[in-house]
Amino acid sequence: MSKSALATTETWHMDDATAGVWIRAAHLGRKIKVEKGTMIYRQGELGFTFYFLLSGRIQVSIFQSDGSEFMLEMMGPWAMFGESPAMDGFPRIATAIAAETSELIEFDIRVITEAIPSCPELAISLMRIVAIKQRILASRIQYLALPKPEMRIGELLGRLAELYGEKREGGTLISIPLTHEQIAAMTGASRVTVTRALKRLTTLGAIELRQRRIWVLDPSKLLG
Repeated sequence: MSKSALATTETWHMDDATAGVWIRAAHLGRKIKVEKGTMIYRQGELGFTFYFLLSGRIQVSIFQSDGSEFMLEMMGPWAMFGESPAMDGFPRIATAIAAETSELIEFDIRVITEAIPSCPELAISLMRIVAIKQRILASRIQYLALPKPEMRIGELLGRLAELYGEKREGGTLISIPLTHEQIAAMTGASRVTVTRALKRLTTLGAIELRQRRIWVLDPSKLLG
């Protein structure tokens, strides 16, 4: 099945070839369905399992000791998550919760390890996925270090416009739904700061809000 027939991953892309490896390997795992609000795994837990998302959305977040949340990713179809702790044996660094009813393939790294000699593309695919995540994380860290949260918000909108933008007359529509709370969690800003930043970007002519969706009108103005 072509990825174009599915909703895309929310904050990063997995290409057709990489995703195809895990779709073909479904017999090595088990399909599960989870309802909205279900915790897939918890930060600090040990576990050998990781997940390939077939449908729905999964929010992966880090929770601080004071209860504050930083959203690492909002995973959509054809995303993988939980693979690093499964491979290195250390506690999970984040919590994964179903943002909506979702269908997953749950893999056990021990089963995958045994299958690699006869199916080396599994190992190559895992290395590629880890590399993609490292590159994206490095990019996010670069902008999270910016002193002004408004600039971090602008960078996020620019990145999402490039990944999921639908170019139309009058601007580029960010096709995925984004709440102020999600933008705040992904940029380390407060909800109030997000609201203020979006208003400022609107005034600058960088974006426009239409029916709760964000349109990017002038990417060059996103960083203020």
